[in-house]
Amino acid sequence: MSTVPESVFETVDDLLTDLERDRGVRVALAVARGSHAWGAASPESDYDIGFVFVPDDLRSYAHLAGLPETIHEAVDTDDGDVELQGWDVRTFARLLADSNDGAIDLLRSPIRYRIAYEPATLADYVERTYNPMDLYHAWRGIATSNYRKYISHHLVRNDDAIFPILEAREDEYVVATWDGADDAGSDDGTRTIPVDDERFAETQTKPTVKRNLTIHRAAMSARYLKATGEQDGHELPVIEFDRFLDEQAPSVFDADRIERARTLLERKRAGDGSVPIGDAVGREFAHPPREIDPGRHARSGPDPERLDEFVDELIAAVQ
Repeated sequence: MSTVPESVFETVDDLLTDLERDRGVRVALAVARGSHAWGAASPESDYDIGFVFVPDDLRSYAHLAGLPETIHEAVDTDDGDVELQGWDVRTFARLLADSNDGAIDLLRSPIRYRIAYEPATLADYVERTYNPMDLYHAWRGIATSNYRKYISHHLVRNDDAIFPILEAREDEYVVATWDGADDAGSDDGTRTIPVDDERFAETQTKPTVKRNLTIHRAAMSARYLKATGEQDGHELPVIEFDRFLDEQAPSVFDADRIERARTLLERKRAGDGSVPIGDAVGREFAHPPREIDPGRHARSGPDPERLDEFVDELIAAVQ
């Protein structure tokens, strides 16, 4: 069920019309992204809009000045903050060819603000042909990077390398060197750093409900894709997170893991997104395996020639 008031649809449509006039483009498709798309929005949530645009004059693709590949605008409206993030049609097709998670989710969003181009056929094609290996590593990267940045208690070296703290002793730290720090360390991926080593500074983290939920969803998506790929075939997690927890997650995860995720989702919806809660995910779960079998999980991805046909349809829809 949409969490977007009718007035927001009108506001977004007006903003897109203004953007088209000011930027010399036509919007072929505009949808909700972020918490509204996957069902975690609270009454205070901003509105993130993803869209695909086509230039009014296609000759601009050949001009020396080039054409912006992206458009990003943030607007404060009576309905709240609205963030517009768009890709030109060629960039969008290139991202789909690379099995980009953001581009795929734009096609799957259940909330649509502008549909000059109906994406159902393209979405079906991409869901049948995406490269699971690429999508797995995209979700894994979201989980591990957010865990490292927001949940891990860590040291930052003076060259900005990050070392998650595994144990704080009286005179030294035991840190991980295997998830983001370019450092040799020991065979088990750890090293010790004296507390008086001036090259390192201990950082503050922000282990909020929102950050834990983001990590949980990404790690579950990666692990679900891998598990289904090792069974009957890769199955995409549905974009609505509550549906995923109800319908798909039980085949892969135990009840405790699902309940943890559901609690975070309910708290985020209730407006507790910024409340600090510590680590509600767990380091091990937040780090799906780095290596997976390419023979089982990799395929060539969408065919560029077929995507070109969809590009032609996108352009025709707004010209």
